[in-house]
Amino acid sequence: MQAKSRPSRRRTYALLASAAGLATVAALASALPADAHSGKGHGHHQPDRYQDVQLLSFNDLHGNLEPPSGSSGRVTELQADGTTKTIDAGGVEYLATHLREARKGNPYSITAAGGDMVGASPLISGLFHDEPTIEALNKLDLDVTTVGNHEFDEGAKELARLQNGGCHPTDGCYTDKKFKGADFPYLAANVLDEKTDKPILKPYWVWQKKDVKIGFIGVTLEGTPGIVSADGVKGLAFKDEVETINKYAKVLQRQGVQSIVALVHEGGFPSSSSYNYDCDSPGAGDGISGPIVDIAKNVTPAVDALVTGHTHTAYVCTIDDPAGNPRMVTSAASFGRLYTDTTLTYDRRTGDIARTAVQSANHVVTRDVAKAPDLTELIGRWNTLAAPIGNRAIGYISADVNNTGTESAMGDLIADAQFAYGKELDPETDLALMNPGGVRAGLTYAAKGAEGDGVVTYAEGFTVQPFANTVNLQDFTGAQLIQVLKEQVSGSNAAAPKILQPSKNLTYTLDLTKTGADRVVTDSVRLDGQAVDPAATYRIATNSFLAGGGDGFTTLGLGTGDLVGTDDLSALAEYLTANSSATAPLAPPATNRITIVQ
Repeated sequence: MQAKSRPSRRRTYALLASAAGLATVAALASALPADAHSGKGHGHHQPDRYQDVQLLSFNDLHGNLEPPSGSSGRVTELQADGTTKTIDAGGVEYLATHLREARKGNPYSITAAGGDMVGASPLISGLFHDEPTIEALNKLDLDVTTVGNHEFDEGAKELARLQNGGCHPTDGCYTDKKFKGADFPYLAANVLDEKTDKPILKPYWVWQKKDVKIGFIGVTLEGTPGIVSADGVKGLAFKDEVETINKYAKVLQRQGVQSIVALVHEGGFPSSSSYNYDCDSPGAGDGISGPIVDIAKNVTPAVDALVTGHTHTAYVCTIDDPAGNPRMVTSAASFGRLYTDTTLTYDRRTGDIARTAVQSANHVVTRDVAKAPDLTELIGRWNTLAAPIGNRAIGYISADVNNTGTESAMGDLIADAQFAYGKELDPETDLALMNPGGVRAGLTYAAKGAEGDGVVTYAEGFTVQPFANTVNLQDFTGAQLIQVLKEQVSGSNAAAPKILQPSKNLTYTLDLTKTGADRVVTDSVRLDGQAVDPAATYRIATNSFLAGGGDGFTTLGLGTGDLVGTDDLSALAEYLTANSSATAPLAPPATNRITIVQ
């Protein structure tokens, strides 16, 4: 599959501070050779030796075209006095305005992304297989992106359609105009077709303006198969990020491209959640940990900067390359709340980036600027199309189904739905477990639109479960089941417990007066009223995120007899439809499966 050629576009850009005003600026050094920005050409008709190139970047948009709600639509800003301030952020109408303002006056400007542009998207995009997001990215003048793991949620063929265009093979065309696909190339250097052993999309792309050339290599995390449904990565091989980047850096250099940026869908964890935290304090890269650190330390010095993602965190750090020289590594959180503005100073004499001059800063996509009218029109158009689908009734409730407390009624309802669906897939299914972080909202009894009180619409269900996880079945021993419950309150979850929401047939006591794994009272665990047999085999339904060992539940990543089913929202909708009606609405589950001692 080949990415289609990129149409030419007229660009006028500039390097400006964002409207947010406060942003972390990281600079590798304060000086270039004396003539770097002198404005004096070398020879009567020669351009300056050094040319500043603006690199604007963002990552993990996840189809968030409208301003995200709740904490997903806010960023934390560190103030001079050490306090923090919360700022509402995000929405492509505002992102477009910020990017267009930043570009003004700078003819050498590139916009790149670090993957997960689509997938786990809100209703307006997810309903239409993310065609609205691709259209929005075209309007944002995105130049290039790498694939992320969520680009494979619907498989390689669907990713190729997003790149090349064409109507959906099952759902067809949504409008009277054929979907034209992305104007920008998706890069997938480390994602190979197992049959051909070649990348499924372009491995690299070269941006060129006059005599300035910068190459981009795109990779996703090697562990993508562990966090995507089996169908999504069938027939694909995911190679080591460092080895792949180093391989294609040599290819680019042989083609005469010395300036190289790696787009890496893997990330790190800064020591602070504030977007403008200085992660180079007290020393370069001291304030960041996680997989990207090891990657950055091993990627060839031929690469001049790394644009990263996946962890949904914000950072602008310098991490030493294998030669011991500092190199910029950036991430702009997620959901379009931030963008990164990096200045790459191109040396025409060497064709390389003068790394001593690289500067970078994250900027907030504030909502105090004018909305971009073309993006407002796009959102309105797709919302109109979404209404008939989103307004469809999928069930009825007799009262609010809340998403609050250690055990929530909404979490219990989802677990019951996945248990029922699991029994359909395999009658041997014994129970279901749902991660609390995957429950994004509750269901309200009061009507939100014209549907009437107690009616649950598809749009409301989508708000609860937007991630497009699949329902997976796996076999575990009874001892492993007990261990899973203990992992809720131990290991990486010891300080901040993540209490799984159980299906109605699993009960136990959680003693919060104790510490660590002891907080789960082993002798209290009952399945259908019976003690769990450590040697017996139990078939457990979870979502694909948990089945991959997510949220610190490493034991859930060790299951056998895997069976991957439909998406979790479909399972919820099916359960609500089968178990409720206008005359017999579903009552919220009683949150009495976990007995909590405090």
